[in-house]
Amino acid sequence: MDVIINDTELREAACKGTDAFLTLVHDKILEAVGGEVNAETLPMLNGEQTTLLAYFILRDEVMDGGFIQLIHNGYGPFIFLNPFAKAMRLWGAHDFSKLIYKGRKLFEEYSDKLQNDCTDEEFMALFEQYPEFDELDDAFIEMEEEVTDTIAHYVDENLKCFINGKVIDSK
Repeated sequence: MDVIINDTELREAACKGTDAFLTLVHDKILEAVGGEVNAETLPMLNGEQTTLLAYFILRDEVMDGGFIQLIHNGYGPFIFLNPFAKAMRLWGAHDFSKLIYKGRKLFEEYSDKLQNDCTDEEFMALFEQYPEFDELDDAFIEMEEEVTDTIAHYVDENLKCFINGKVIDSK
């Protein structure tokens, strides 16, 4: 599977900032696997690509509805039962890695209850029933910009791991 990025697109995204740069790399990875990560397409990705996609999932879910939403929507095992926290530490996001390990403890304790099907009303009640997640949510929101910057720096320094060395000239 080849992830191809136009050099001009890459430079323009980098000039716009870390979010634009990471989003471009993320989108090109998704595009290379047909726009969706599932049981068929996941094996097409390398560990670095999978980790970047996992970060986007975590960031989107937590910024929208916290770690409870992340777990309820079925992403808990993907984030907490894989070496995501270790990868974040290796990428330089040490405090974020520690936060993920704290989240794993809560995930292991409450996952059965948080992953059950429920009505919207029952889902909203989960936030009151499990206030332990508030601290994680707040900590992530406070560190998100720094974590995103750290990840963007890592991706930039290791770009060939994410795009398989396919930066094409825009002639």
